[in-house]
Amino acid sequence: MHKKKKSIRKKLGLGVLIIALMVVAGIRVLSVSFRISPPEVKDTHHLIDKETIVAESGERIFNGCFLRQSDSGLWEVYLQGNAFDRGIAAGKLEKDLLEFQEKVFIDQIKQMIPSEFYLKFLRIFIAFFNRNLASNIPEELKEEIYGISLSCTHDYDFIGSPYERQLNYHSAHDLGHALQDYMLVGCTSFVAWGNATEDSTLLIGRNFDFYAGDDFAKNKTVTFYAPETGYKFVSVAWAGMAGIASGMNEKGLTVTINAAKTSMPSSSATPISILCREILQYASTLEEARRIAGQYKLFVSESILIGSAIDESAEIIEKSPDKTGIYTTGSNWLVCANHFQSETFQNDKNNLENIETSDSPYRQQRMEELIREQIPLNPVKTAGILRDRQGLGGKDIGLGNEKAINQLIGHHSVIFKPVQKQIWVSTHPWQLGQYVCYDLNVIFANLQFSSEIRTGGLTIPPDTFLNTETYMDFLYSKNDGKKTKYFPIITPSLSTTKMVGVPTMP
Repeated sequence: MHKKKKSIRKKLGLGVLIIALMVVAGIRVLSVSFRISPPEVKDTHHLIDKETIVAESGERIFNGCFLRQSDSGLWEVYLQGNAFDRGIAAGKLEKDLLEFQEKVFIDQIKQMIPSEFYLKFLRIFIAFFNRNLASNIPEELKEEIYGISLSCTHDYDFIGSPYERQLNYHSAHDLGHALQDYMLVGCTSFVAWGNATEDSTLLIGRNFDFYAGDDFAKNKTVTFYAPETGYKFVSVAWAGMAGIASGMNEKGLTVTINAAKTSMPSSSATPISILCREILQYASTLEEARRIAGQYKLFVSESILIGSAIDESAEIIEKSPDKTGIYTTGSNWLVCANHFQSETFQNDKNNLENIETSDSPYRQQRMEELIREQIPLNPVKTAGILRDRQGLGGKDIGLGNEKAINQLIGHHSVIFKPVQKQIWVSTHPWQLGQYVCYDLNVIFANLQFSSEIRTGGLTIPPDTFLNTETYMDFLYSKNDGKKTKYFPIITPSLSTTKMVGVPTMP
């Protein structure tokens, strides 16, 4: 088992290296050869010099927007207004978090660059690959990302401008599995309804297994958006992420993504997180989600699981760079791993190879097995499924196994009840900490950021596995024999009363 752990960690390390080198080295070339100009934003100076206030209760306040850290460890953010104003607010409120996330990312590169030759090759590749990235992102989101970038550090300007870096970071998910297939983004999700759930309403669970190092996942953000156009929504991600990996809007429409095997793309298109942001902000039904998905071209293959309270149903939109399929089921639940299931992709070469050679079908079978055992499902049972570390039939396959639903690498895990507008978000570490519940009906109707905004009575307790000797041994092995009781949450200081020094517009 120890050798298998080492093998998995070696693969993960290689994947992180590829993502980091591709994104950062590519930005460097783009900044020289294919400079990305920021969008033209009117009335840009009215907020730039405005200061963030830190209240006695600890929350940060800026232009009607807020940030606070819950006692669960999650960072809770509220953003409102037009795109650029939201971006400015996000950057001001999350300034130290932004710097921490970028430092973690860049430090990975400094530790793992294998050779100058490899670096030069990736620079050339990314310069070509991402040459049209900006033209494939909606203007609204470019303005929001630009606003965020104005609070980013200039310590890494040798790589590219803050705007160029932030824009390209939104394609990191896509770039990672373009070269590594989906090894670092091997997510698993499912949805159930009807007599498969205790109250017959929709219930969705998902693990987001995008891995960029343990430090990268330690500061999770739960961001509540009230945009001037479209629907209000919540997103679970990290500081600076304007795209969507997991989210739900005020109409009870949910969006989650699972990577699939893809052929090597020839140029950039729309990052999957950006497409999902468009769906979450502007769709209320399955039909509207399909329509928006059809308007964008992706440069990698992805499954987008959509749940809809209005339709009281769910489906998977399967997209490759060349075609789109829709997968539904005749039963009252469906599972999404990392291979396509629709008729559109039945004879697709990449998909057939994926099914034949990857662990995706195994994880799907294990998920189906657990669902059958646990029906009718509720949020607590769903958390148990998402935390499952075993193989088929409950077999012990070793901690961190790629065949497991819970591989102990996930950035976050979420549970949705779309009809009730409730979302549960996992806390550190991985899926093992408590799942805390947020009720969008309450939060968007009467936002009170000076105290806890989660619904305490619906908290799902931490996994008892955290208290076992087996878990301690796993941490010991994972940290190369260094003693540790627990992966601590890394939290930037909240002691400052003013956040200043934000760069002016270039």
